[in-house]
Amino acid sequence: MTTSTTKHQPNVIVFFTDQQRWDTTGVHGNPLDLTPNFDRIASYGTHIDTCFTCQPVCGPARSCLQTGLYPTTSGCFVNGIPLQPEHRTLAHYFNDAGYETAYIGKWHLASKDPVQREQRGGYQNWLASNVLEFTSDSYQTRMFDDDCKAVDLPGYRVDALTDAAIRMLDRDRDQPLFLFLSFLEPHYQNHIDSYPAPIGYAERYTGRWTPPDLAALGGSSARHLPGYYGMVKRLDEALGRLQDALISLGQWDDTILLFTSDHGNHFKTRNGEYKRSCHESSIRIPAAIHGPGFEGGGRLRQLVSLVDLPPTILDAAGIAVPAAMQGRSLMPVLRRETTEWPDDMFVQISEAELGRAVRTRRWKYCVTAPDKNPVSDSASSTYVETYLYDLEADPYELDNLVGCASHKTVTSVMRERLARRLAQAGEPAARIVDAPSRPKRFRDVSEAEARA
Repeated sequence: MTTSTTKHQPNVIVFFTDQQRWDTTGVHGNPLDLTPNFDRIASYGTHIDTCFTCQPVCGPARSCLQTGLYPTTSGCFVNGIPLQPEHRTLAHYFNDAGYETAYIGKWHLASKDPVQREQRGGYQNWLASNVLEFTSDSYQTRMFDDDCKAVDLPGYRVDALTDAAIRMLDRDRDQPLFLFLSFLEPHYQNHIDSYPAPIGYAERYTGRWTPPDLAALGGSSARHLPGYYGMVKRLDEALGRLQDALISLGQWDDTILLFTSDHGNHFKTRNGEYKRSCHESSIRIPAAIHGPGFEGGGRLRQLVSLVDLPPTILDAAGIAVPAAMQGRSLMPVLRRETTEWPDDMFVQISEAELGRAVRTRRWKYCVTAPDKNPVSDSASSTYVETYLYDLEADPYELDNLVGCASHKTVTSVMRERLARRLAQAGEPAARIVDAPSRPKRFRDVSEAEARA
């Protein structure tokens, strides 16, 4: 199932942030120069331009990235459900291929802190907390080591984790390294509902640029954006420090570095908190990969899901992609072996509502199950049409077209897509209840437009 170990195997690092919107990055038009290091990696490596989480909540999204499975398959469909040991993770596959594996930061796939060895997903080296926002604060970082002993690290939390990662890189080893570096930032600090940036950073961004969806809808953005942007800036500086360390150690050219996040942040505009919705602000994430196999990959326009990233980095490292994974590797596209790629992507939603969404380049269609408990129920046999957006005319999703007579053809096409995606994800077939009909507001959308 795996390739044999050779001296040519690249190191692999995942730089994973928490709750970071795609439009915090310069390559996506943010004017505040928050992410020069990410932008450089995206420009010289491969920029995954339209990347999405497949579940906009912490634990389920993390289960996707560890296993390559949808949350309803792994069983981690809401926060607080541990990843069961029968599910193999990236660490298991890299271990089998002769890698040393290490995890640093937030895990969120165990039952408690400290995380016991059997719930660490197979990682050989461990310095982490299950729920880092509960064991630490912005300037008080506490995690747990291989022996479940508490380790207190100095500095701002982003820097504390980055320092630990650099120490790991600087260790002598005969094997290639797979390192998963999982930050809490720019997630809010739960006990104070605040985004505590490093000292002096929030002030840089007070009253500065606001994304159009937040400018229209408000939410908590006026209060929270300065700190949030300050966190993003410090994360990018950490990315630069990590790159500097790799260059200094002679490892940069032989390291695959994946940067991505678990989900976005809508700042209480779509529900009572920050995520758990089908909207771009909740599901769209930054993603770029640099290193062997990704140099000069350009700007990928394919619709890529978080569930596609595990098979991609395994494939890039020369490790066979397990048949059980529900995502697909990008490497055949990057190697110019194929141009085939799905023209839609699928999202499961839990906790705030039980929902399912399918997105194409132009359209987004979402259904919900109002009679189900979104925390205890993983799926439904019946959904109700809830959202339909024309992303070409309304990229900030301010005009919900669900039920409009002019968009019946779109609804029919998107319903077909959703049914196909449910089946591909291993979910049971479901009945979709029509949204209440509304008068025609525009000319009828054609079949060709509906399939755009």
